[in-house]
Amino acid sequence: MEAVESPEGPLLIVAGAGSGKTRTLTSRLQYLLSKNINPSSIIAITFTNKAADEMRGRVQKFIGSNQPFIGTFHSLGARILRRETASLGRGANFSIFDSDDSLSAIKKTIKTLALLKQDKAGPTMFRFYISKIKNDLLRPSDLLEGTKLANLEAVYEEYENQLKRINAFDFDDLIEKPVKLFARNPTILNEYRERFKYILVDEFQDVNTAQYQFIKLLAKEHKNINVVGDDAQSIYKFRGANFQHFLNFESDWPNAKVVFLEENYRSTGNIISAASAVVGENKLQKQKNLWTRNPAGAPISIMEHRDEIGEAEWIANNIKNPYTAEPSETVRGRTRSGFRQISKIKNKEAAAILYRTNAQSRAIEQALIERGISYQIFGSIRFYERKEIKDLVACLRYAWNPKDLISLERLSKNFLKKPYLILQAELPQRASGQAALSPYELLIYVINTTKYFDYLKQNYPNAEERAENIKELLNFASAHNDLGGFLEKITLLQSNDDQNSRVTTTNNKSGRPVISNKLSVVNLMTIHIAKGLEFDRIYLAGCNEGLLPHQMSYSSPDEIEEERRLMYVAMTRAKQELILSFYDVGSRFLYEIPPELIKFQSALKSEQEEFLDDEERYIVHD
Repeated sequence: MEAVESPEGPLLIVAGAGSGKTRTLTSRLQYLLSKNINPSSIIAITFTNKAADEMRGRVQKFIGSNQPFIGTFHSLGARILRRETASLGRGANFSIFDSDDSLSAIKKTIKTLALLKQDKAGPTMFRFYISKIKNDLLRPSDLLEGTKLANLEAVYEEYENQLKRINAFDFDDLIEKPVKLFARNPTILNEYRERFKYILVDEFQDVNTAQYQFIKLLAKEHKNINVVGDDAQSIYKFRGANFQHFLNFESDWPNAKVVFLEENYRSTGNIISAASAVVGENKLQKQKNLWTRNPAGAPISIMEHRDEIGEAEWIANNIKNPYTAEPSETVRGRTRSGFRQISKIKNKEAAAILYRTNAQSRAIEQALIERGISYQIFGSIRFYERKEIKDLVACLRYAWNPKDLISLERLSKNFLKKPYLILQAELPQRASGQAALSPYELLIYVINTTKYFDYLKQNYPNAEERAENIKELLNFASAHNDLGGFLEKITLLQSNDDQNSRVTTTNNKSGRPVISNKLSVVNLMTIHIAKGLEFDRIYLAGCNEGLLPHQMSYSSPDEIEEERRLMYVAMTRAKQELILSFYDVGSRFLYEIPPELIKFQSALKSEQEEFLDDEERYIVHD
């Protein structure tokens, strides 16, 4: 009520996980409408169409034909651009380019400038940095040293000229161009300030620089800016999100009112206490005390495995068994898995397996497929359908069968001419000679001959993620000596996948995944995709040092803190049961959970041995 009925002026609602932040912001909108404020003077900004639709549905009874704007940043930007085309050198019937359209335009730009031989970077890399320039409100020269793209300025300028010539904006322009328009034209800015006097923003911790400047410019005079979010769930730095805008709100907006929403309605007490203890180790945050009236519930299960295969198989077996997993500390009464069967999930909400990187899905998918367990995968595509995996498997298939013209065609299209000719000439001989190479050795030969990792770095901003997928393929290949048998296993896995699994790779029109509510279907996704969702049971796979936190974050304390926020987001997706799984060296974050909240079990012990906690096996990180 304090947040909803706050007087005019800047308002920051600090909302913990599962505390009903979107509902609070919606109630705030309803309250403003009940005060007979002109609906057309209100804008409510969300990050997804689903959130906008829900908000619009809840306030429908308060409004007539004169409606407030409720939508995403980009839809608001598009509406402004439609009105101001004359000031931006465009016609009213301008096109809006999606990412594929932008990529095609950049390819044309590179061709026009005759840069194909001058710059090894591909069009995807140029598109990534052009997007960064617009989202961070930078100049091309600001990025030249860091990107090593000598022609970035020329490509950016020609790309912008091309968009203007063909009467188009790209997706990033929908925010950047209104900001630039407002900055150079005070008359137009004042017109919109007079029109939009109340600004509400959901998920404020996720705004990037251009988005924040957009709403800051609009709200500077009337200062009726109401934002809600949770800095502990800021996990999109890689997309340009800057949660410093959230932390600096009170300094940017003097006399701002701050309201804390700290009651969690989603999770058990043990889950909330464990997650709060982990994220509490971060230095950069708004301190809050998340609590719940829900029962304490089951302890947090932490399960140790020998390797990723053992981890995936245990998770799959546990999902197939419709019982919860509680570690048993005695030999008697154990099932074969080493766990007692205790209680069925009461609600019919699907379980979810979360992981830090997409590469981790390979072993999990295989374990589920082999057991005939239906699954859905979100935010990515199945492991063997990923481009880099298809490229390398095509090499193996051609080496095994030189008459495989389909695989040969893929090689010719996806590899530089010289390495392709070498592969065409030598792969069959290497695969079938007296000292035939193993699948692993052939893959190493292909990668080295084609300089495939360099190719990824030059052409894809997510080259590290693609490289992780390849390393996972190498790991799988290392367990096989026979090339034909290895390829047959991959093919059968894909065939069983199609028959036994229901897989989705895209979100629906609402902007969020469509989650199955059947116990027979398990949902697979990265932690990033899981944000905003909830499940009765969460399996968090790969709670290892090097995965969570990811090894790429080791160089920066700020990056480690973002990894800890990822752990917090993953943990708070669980409503009733949380199972944290690891192999090799356990994540430092596991040691931040109070011991009294944990039940620990190791699969490294034989079933005949009583479990003993060998503390000397673990490394505790400072």
